[in-house]
Amino acid sequence: MEHVNHNAALGYDNMNAGQTLYVRSPSGRYRAATDSHVLAAARIAAESLIGDRADMGNPNAVKRYFQAKLSGMGHEVAAVLYLNSQFKVIRYMEMSHGTLTQASVYPREIVKTALRLDAAAIIMSHNHPSGIPEPSEADLALTRHLKHALALIDVRLLDHIIVTGQNTTSLAERGQV
Repeated sequence: MEHVNHNAALGYDNMNAGQTLYVRSPSGRYRAATDSHVLAAARIAAESLIGDRADMGNPNAVKRYFQAKLSGMGHEVAAVLYLNSQFKVIRYMEMSHGTLTQASVYPREIVKTALRLDAAAIIMSHNHPSGIPEPSEADLALTRHLKHALALIDVRLLDHIIVTGQNTTSLAERGQV
């Protein structure tokens, strides 16, 4: 049986090839979009992946969400999804913006925010601009420390997800949460 690429046959494969994407500046003028414009638009579009108080019990949806929010950043960003007892999103917060190789994450601040928001669980994520999705020893130590601190106030750490441009690594799926 011969494989037919219907998109190519209809001319869709190259539909946007060579087309320039334009964005409107604050002054109302149009200019060619940069990669940062496209990534910013993807971060905004990522909100549609969770919607208002969406259920974050689906690990693949969570990974896609963090991928859209954190991939492409030129520096490390640590973010937390605060969830209620039904795993519905209370709030997404970027807790730290760092350098190319590290971001300072303070479990105390995550715990304080969890108490203030009356969260029952959290999912933490951070990106690796290096493109290497493997957790460092510091990532694993932070995960253990954060899990312990949250357990003292009856808040569950459901996962710690590492994001690169193309991949995600779930520490929960690896048994490291």
